Amino acid sequence: MKTYKVITDPEAFQLLADDTRRKMVYLLRAKEMTVSQLAADLGLTPQAIYHHIRKLKQVGIIEVAKEERVDHFIETYYRATAELFHLAHGDERGTKLEISQSREALRALEKLGYKLECEEEAATKLVNIQKRMWETGAKSEWDERISEMENVDFFGRQALMEYARFLAMKDEEFDEYLQLHREMRELLRHCVKAPGAKKRKG
Repeated sequence: MKTYKVITDPEAFQLLADDTRRKMVYLLRAKEMTVSQLAADLGLTPQAIYHHIRKLKQVGIIEVAKEERVDHFIETYYRATAELFHLAHGDERGTKLEISQSREALRALEKLGYKLECEEEAATKLVNIQKRMWETGAKSEWDERISEMENVDFFGRQALMEYARFLAMKDEEFDEYLQLHREMRELLRHCVKAPGAKKRKG
């Protein structure tokens, strides 16, 4: 499994707009699972899971990891083709999906007691900031080397990628990265009212 994969297929954007498929990919990033295991975790029928798997396989997001014989049956295990997927910016449908996901995350803040004040505008700006953050100090040549480290698990490889990225950043890149975090924090503080906070003036 690759550590990082860029998604450019417009059909893949549409498939990942479905909440069930996103949950499946999330599970299959962490470990290999069968159709019956996915069905049990997601509370769906095996037929429904297989339908989603077939579509995700077609666009290269999920693949067969291995097959094992159990009595007279063959159990097929699936996995995600990468640990981290990144939607290619510049494609209209990809950008729309990212903004939709950002908007969904903002709305979920209300479950924590926050109140949104500029959701639509904030979602677009957050996606743009995250794009710049992702591009700062990115080293795609590490992907294959990290993915081949068999003794490092999924979460360890995620941490490794982050550590290596910080170590390789030049001082000016790190300063830019910190500034982008500040921009994101200020944007969120401007657009989301914390529980118990007074109404902002202006």
